[in-house]
Amino acid sequence: MNVALDREQKPANGTRQEFAPWKDPSQRPLVRFEGVTKRFGEVTAVDGLSLGIYEREFFALLGPSGCGKTTLMRMLAGFEEPTKGRVLLGEQDLAGVPPYRRPVNMMFQSYALFPHMSVRDNVAFGLKQDRLPKSEIAARVAEVLRLVKLSGFERRKPDQLSGGQRQRVALARSLVKRPKVLLLDEPLAALDKKLREETQFELMELQSSLGMTFMMVTHDQEEAMAVADRIAVMNHGCIVQMGTPAEIYEQPATRYVADFIGDVNLIEAKVTARDGRNVVMQSGIIAAPLRAASDAEVAVGADVALALRPEKVKITVRKPADATENFTRGTVAGIAYLGDFSIFQVRLESGQVFKAARPNVTRFTDQPITWDDRVFLSWSPEAGVVLTQ
Repeated sequence: MNVALDREQKPANGTRQEFAPWKDPSQRPLVRFEGVTKRFGEVTAVDGLSLGIYEREFFALLGPSGCGKTTLMRMLAGFEEPTKGRVLLGEQDLAGVPPYRRPVNMMFQSYALFPHMSVRDNVAFGLKQDRLPKSEIAARVAEVLRLVKLSGFERRKPDQLSGGQRQRVALARSLVKRPKVLLLDEPLAALDKKLREETQFELMELQSSLGMTFMMVTHDQEEAMAVADRIAVMNHGCIVQMGTPAEIYEQPATRYVADFIGDVNLIEAKVTARDGRNVVMQSGIIAAPLRAASDAEVAVGADVALALRPEKVKITVRKPADATENFTRGTVAGIAYLGDFSIFQVRLESGQVFKAARPNVTRFTDQPITWDDRVFLSWSPEAGVVLTQ
């Protein structure tokens, strides 16, 4: 298996540099869903969806249970056929092509390992079904076990492995056939938090070094943000926003995306003025005028929402100097100490609870904020995102 790195695009640490083929009009997606709809009786699981995934991309489908993300993946794998539309890999229409003849492989959430087989035999199973020579099977299995750091575990059975090791066996079995696209269905869901975080980085490094296309389904927003080049946020069988993790988090397109990705404060407001790039608003829950830098097409009088991430809200015991807008006052109703940062729940005078996050950059603070303290919350015009949907 050739795992040589493209030094201009994949440095030794596995990170990407300027990898954005979706911005190049000359690039064609490796995988294309064209107007795909999938119905199960009267239930529409996927609704007229179009999507392109590029070669060497780590792509994540993110959404709640029942949003259609796994159905979309299963149509690419060949376990489901579209009711309408086309699924293409390269330039080949996959209609009627059975799963075992598609150049894709799928790693299932349950891992689906054969309990009576050794690690070596589990990984080699698909190659034996393809009747490859024994010498080639042995070489491929040894190489892929080395890649997933399981050399020396060849003779063990699945019940002799930890959860993380079983996950690696399932990954090795998916990789050993050298698919053009590897499909990952909630691949880390069974792992504990610390192991899941470690495995995320290992997946990224493996995908980068192999130069393979990964498509992952997950409901875990942090997982998608950590590993993916691009994320498609799904709801009710449709893609509501697609972009890089930074774009999805910093520039959510709708209230749904803002609320689904990370913590957010949503302030319903009405536009009172436009001042160059600034949108001026008034809200029923915050007395001070609100101002946000925005290119959104909104008219005076329009109803909008201002989305504010907790880490962009400053919390202080004193009123900010010269504060005339983008501030409010409340009482600390809850504190979550998370080690590297703390989250404060502040009940405003209007009754709404607002969140502010503060990094714990030192072990001690000069003015610690605690329960029932009266505090001020403030933010810059660049901190908020104006949402019209």
